[in-house]
Amino acid sequence: MAAPTPGGAAGVPAGLRAAAWLLACAALCRGRAAACPPLCACSGTTVDCHGTALRAVPKSIPRGTERLELNGNNITRINKNDFAGLKQLRVLQLMENQISAVERGAFDDMKELERLRLNRNQLHTLPELLFQNNQALLRLDLSENFIQAIPRKAFRGATDLKNLQLDKNQISCIEDGAFRALRGLEVLTLNNNNITSIPVSSFNHMPKLRTFRLHSNHLFCDCHLAWLSQWLRQRPTIGLFTQCAGPAQLRGLNVAEIQKNEFSCSVHQSALGAVLSSGSCPAMCTCSNGIVDCRGKGLTAIPANLPETMTEIRLELNGIKSIPPGAFSPYKKLRRIDLSNNQISEIAPDAFQGLRSLNSLVLYGNKITDLPKGVFGGLFALQLLLLNANKINCVRADAFQDLQNLSLLSLYDNKIQTLAKGTFTSLRAIQTLHLAQNPFICDCNLKWLADFLRANPIETSGARCASPRRLANKRIGQIKSKKFRCSGTEDYQLNSECNSDVICPPKCRCESSVVECSNLKLTKIPERIPQSTAELRLNNNEISILEATGIFKKLPHLKKINLSNNKVSEIEDGAFEGASSVSELHLTVNQLESVRSGMFRGLDGLRTLMLRNNRISCIHNDSFTGLRNVRLLSLYDNQISTIAPGAFDTLQSLSTLNLLANPFNCNCQLAWLGDWLRKRKIVTGNPRCQNPDFLRQIPLQDVAFPDFRCEEGNSWTSCIPRPQCPQECTCLDTVVRCSNKHLKALPKGIPKNQLCSSSPVCRGCKHWLCTYICIPPPHTPALSRTPLPSLHPPLSLTHALGTNGYSRPRSHWMCKCSTWLAVLAHAGCWETASGTYMQSPRVC
Repeated sequence: MAAPTPGGAAGVPAGLRAAAWLLACAALCRGRAAACPPLCACSGTTVDCHGTALRAVPKSIPRGTERLELNGNNITRINKNDFAGLKQLRVLQLMENQISAVERGAFDDMKELERLRLNRNQLHTLPELLFQNNQALLRLDLSENFIQAIPRKAFRGATDLKNLQLDKNQISCIEDGAFRALRGLEVLTLNNNNITSIPVSSFNHMPKLRTFRLHSNHLFCDCHLAWLSQWLRQRPTIGLFTQCAGPAQLRGLNVAEIQKNEFSCSVHQSALGAVLSSGSCPAMCTCSNGIVDCRGKGLTAIPANLPETMTEIRLELNGIKSIPPGAFSPYKKLRRIDLSNNQISEIAPDAFQGLRSLNSLVLYGNKITDLPKGVFGGLFALQLLLLNANKINCVRADAFQDLQNLSLLSLYDNKIQTLAKGTFTSLRAIQTLHLAQNPFICDCNLKWLADFLRANPIETSGARCASPRRLANKRIGQIKSKKFRCSGTEDYQLNSECNSDVICPPKCRCESSVVECSNLKLTKIPERIPQSTAELRLNNNEISILEATGIFKKLPHLKKINLSNNKVSEIEDGAFEGASSVSELHLTVNQLESVRSGMFRGLDGLRTLMLRNNRISCIHNDSFTGLRNVRLLSLYDNQISTIAPGAFDTLQSLSTLNLLANPFNCNCQLAWLGDWLRKRKIVTGNPRCQNPDFLRQIPLQDVAFPDFRCEEGNSWTSCIPRPQCPQECTCLDTVVRCSNKHLKALPKGIPKNQLCSSSPVCRGCKHWLCTYICIPPPHTPALSRTPLPSLHPPLSLTHALGTNGYSRPRSHWMCKCSTWLAVLAHAGCWETASGTYMQSPRVC
């Protein structure tokens, strides 16, 4: 008898034992890889995560799961990839959550799914083709939601469905053919909804139907519903208690018990009891219970003098070519308008004006190319807007601004190439968005849309790029943001008003309504900026003067200007003329020494003004005149020692004032400010005194009024400029004399003069001198390399620098100086600047 093999049963070949061992290891590894999600309990092929306060579908659900229980949580949305890879799942429980949207394709991988419960959620819409890959689905529970309509392709693909529960929703519309694919249906519940009418023969193809509930609806038993009576009589065991809600003489009667001749659509029969005051029913239409039905009547225009009390008008399948001004304005009770499948190419801006009760507007299948500005204005109750299958090529950024309650918007199958940033911002209740079948150009201008769709996965039609070639046919919501870029001919955009706009300034980047020109070493604001610009970024450049060129008059949508980290030392009066829409202006880290009201003229809508880290030393009482809407003003880290009384009185909306990090001299000149800060409810951060010594670091509002005192001989801290003069020179009025001082460089501290500033010719020349007198003595090299100051002509006041060391007579910069003098003399500034010693301005 053979001895047993060590470690195994006698007679078992070693190869088989090895194979068994490998299989055991593989099973163990699979078990470890398929770890149970946190907060869940796993048993066999069942994963139980119910009642664990989940806000989203958990990750890492084992691939072999057959039953998944997620009921009783706080899940708000089902995304496309939430159940990816769960190919063996048979039962999915999602009831009693907060689900308001299900992305199309979310159930595509679950080809073995048999039972799906989505009841008791917040669903408002059903995406078409949601169940197209769920051929094995047997039971679907969508009851107790807020579903309003059943689209034609809602259940396409679920061919084996036997039990469909749609009760206790808000269904008012069932599209023709919605249930056509459900030939094996045995149970259908539609009770407790808002159904008024049902397309003819909607249930004729359900031979196995054994449970059917339609009670507790608003069925209007006119001629369009006569078929239902006969259908119910042929099936006496189902559809029990299905009753009419109107007209009056049929209200409360069982539909199955009403004879065919009682289902009438003639508005002229007094028995109908449908009162249609102020207006009459068009001869070719039928009217009852507030519904005017003019479908397929060959109409070429909207009928006039319609019943004012109508709540719904059906004008589809006609030849209507335009919607004139105020076409529906008299009909204030309208809740639904259907103009689909006409020939409409023109809509007046006020066509729907005043329809505050309108909740459904159907315009698909027309020839609309443009949505006029304000066409949907005031439609605050609108929930459904169908614009698909038109020829719309542009949508204004504010087209949907009043549609806060819109839940479904379809722009499917149009000619839209791009959309302005913020187009969908006001759609706070949107659940479903259809954008597919549009020739989208996926350049930098459309990057915002990809970001929006990733954050809000509501686009269920599969919108894709048409160009550029590198992104063609890719889904917009799945493309990384960095892929949306502009280069060469792609750098073209449409502005928010649907007019073609100028291209982006050289070297700058334009994305939607943002123009990015920072870090480019610019010395001035670019001349050509897209009219659609809302934010202009010019920070981190070398701009020194903001000239009054009128550039902002061409930018009506501009909201924000960033000029931080430049070299701005002067802002010409009227530089911001036309910038009334600007709400934010950033001038942080520049070289401004003073502030006057003319600098900010035109900024009527300004709310935030940032002047941090400049060289401002004094604030006058008219510095901020005209800025009545400014709420935040920052003067942090300047050189302000005093502020004139009443300096902030014109800032009527001011709520935050940052005065920190300034060397305030708390003498009698500043006493008013301490009292002003104590009385005003304004956030200031407690600015502190720097001088005198006994008040240093004490908050201004804590200093007693008597302590703001001026000592004799030391009271000069008002905003009146103190006379200045270079140490080496002598100054008299507007003349600075520095002759015979053995200078080797231009003296520092030369004061500015305003004598030329009143002349229109010299308005731009007040930054420098009006005259330089540079008389060179022979054979003295000391000033031979003296640089000409800046690139601006010297135009502020007259300087005599004669008889200093200078070796090259009639040098290059001397010639420039003389040339400027000649120009100034001709312009009229020559006589204004006194003390000129140049004999001939044309010496060069």
